Amino acid sequence: MLSWRSWRSRFLTVVVGVLLIVVGGTQTAQAANILTNPGFESGSLSGWSCSGGSVVSSPVRSGGFALNGAVSSGDFAQCSQTVTVVPNTAYTLSGWVRGSYVYLGVTGGSSTWTPSAASYTQLSLSFTTGANQTSAQIYVHGWYGQPAYQADDINLDGPGGPSNPGAPGAPGTPSVTSTTNSAIGLSWGAATGTVTGYRVYEGTNVVQTVTGTTATVSGLSACTSHSYTVAAYNSVGESPQSGAASATTSGCTNTGLPKHALIGYLHASFANGSGYVRMADVPSEWNIINLSFGEPTSATSGDIRFNRCPVSECPNVESDADFLAAIKAKQAAGKKVLLSIGGQNGLVQLTTTGARDTFVNSVSAIIDRWGLDGLDVDFEGHSLYLDANDTNFRSPTTPVVVNLISALKSLKAKYGAKFVLTMAPETFFVQIGYQFYGPGTNGGDARRGSYLPVIHALRDTLTVLHVQDYNSGPVMGLDNQYHTMGGADFHIAMTDMIKAGFPVGTTGQTFPGLREDQIAFGVPAATSAGNGYTPPAQVQEAVNCLVKGQSCGGYTLRGGTSPAFRGLMTWSINWDKYYNWEFRNSHAPFLAALP
Repeated sequence: MLSWRSWRSRFLTVVVGVLLIVVGGTQTAQAANILTNPGFESGSLSGWSCSGGSVVSSPVRSGGFALNGAVSSGDFAQCSQTVTVVPNTAYTLSGWVRGSYVYLGVTGGSSTWTPSAASYTQLSLSFTTGANQTSAQIYVHGWYGQPAYQADDINLDGPGGPSNPGAPGAPGTPSVTSTTNSAIGLSWGAATGTVTGYRVYEGTNVVQTVTGTTATVSGLSACTSHSYTVAAYNSVGESPQSGAASATTSGCTNTGLPKHALIGYLHASFANGSGYVRMADVPSEWNIINLSFGEPTSATSGDIRFNRCPVSECPNVESDADFLAAIKAKQAAGKKVLLSIGGQNGLVQLTTTGARDTFVNSVSAIIDRWGLDGLDVDFEGHSLYLDANDTNFRSPTTPVVVNLISALKSLKAKYGAKFVLTMAPETFFVQIGYQFYGPGTNGGDARRGSYLPVIHALRDTLTVLHVQDYNSGPVMGLDNQYHTMGGADFHIAMTDMIKAGFPVGTTGQTFPGLREDQIAFGVPAATSAGNGYTPPAQVQEAVNCLVKGQSCGGYTLRGGTSPAFRGLMTWSINWDKYYNWEFRNSHAPFLAALP
């Protein structure tokens, strides 16, 4: 797990991002800046809708003023402006930015960023509008927990569409006032000018129209995530949209897990040098037991088989009847027993829809045969990768990714809300996506960040994501520093990325963080179990930081504390027994004592 292989890819220097705004077309535009107050020389934010923004007289790039975005741990200080554009027309956007992780882009479209600009740096890009495009909302923002950023002399060169002088100004960024199983309440600051009402958007869809500055979006599914913007309107037209507010409905299914769980892998089909542990002998402290492993008959067949450890390798292996009885006994005691698919040797590539369907059928057969509670996805090696043109994790196109997502959704639908779904990717497939996503333009490793589209597509049904914080090279965290496995710092930084979310490479897309109850992290049970063993005291130091905000060393949590942090995973239960249960004895009582 679970891989024993060494880290296979070296890190490249981060590519400085380029500035971008979207909209698409064909004609050539005349040069004319159509932004209002592009250099903030009015001494105000006139023309811009900002959260955490102000005008400053220093540092500036030119003139007397510039934008200052006051980023905080909960606000990345976005400023936006909507302009009218002409369809099928070429435009050029340029601007000067200063600071760490400064983004410029278009709502609902692409964006890019610069990781570090100690002084004002100009970035620019040409684009064309779409056949029916009449408006574009550009934005500039920083990133959570980073210092304030500055922006100046933002220019959008091209012909403007028909003017709309009587439309209202943009309303304030909404705040979330309430959440229920099926509704999210919002409130926002009033727009300037004559206002007839407000439209609440989710993406490009209007989901609510109101006359006041509050709204409740209802009819939502339980335990789902949503993001909203608001625009004011009158008889003349509509304002620019506000900044976005995100929330998750309540009503997440109670899977029967404790608030903080102990999760372990059981060598059910092999001994691996640590000895076989009978299911009945697994200590009661283990809340999730992952049976290792289900493996395919061939890499691309999708036909998963789960074979019990043979007597020749595991002399003390129990009979099938005793194994099944022990599973039922664990479940009766409130434990969850899952089939884990993959591991070091289980290369699974669902390259076709036929392989996808075979995967669903064969996995279902194993779950039904042993009465299991769900599935753990431990795809390693080259099971997942991204094609060269697959750059949007929200809408993946690579067959092995698309088919896996479809298969997991089918299994979840078949077994219902109580079906437990966990994932155990390595950092290379998740956190490395902060710097590099897929092969990129430099022909890099196509596996980088390739779990992100799977996690995102299943985020509303995923029970636990426990990234393997081991067998890893140094990984850059949200503090833009490299963190090395084996100590509390690595677990803090890697887990904070999952909670806070992070920009994905140079794609201009941002991976949203997960709910805290979906997040755990994995460590080897002992030095023989994998590279990156962390002494129990340092594991608990990391958990105290993540849960309570204590003992964080020099690291600042970008995602805030996580009182509902789900727990700890280890490879493996067998190795823990081999080393006299150090992991269980140290961490089971520690997790149980957490608030």
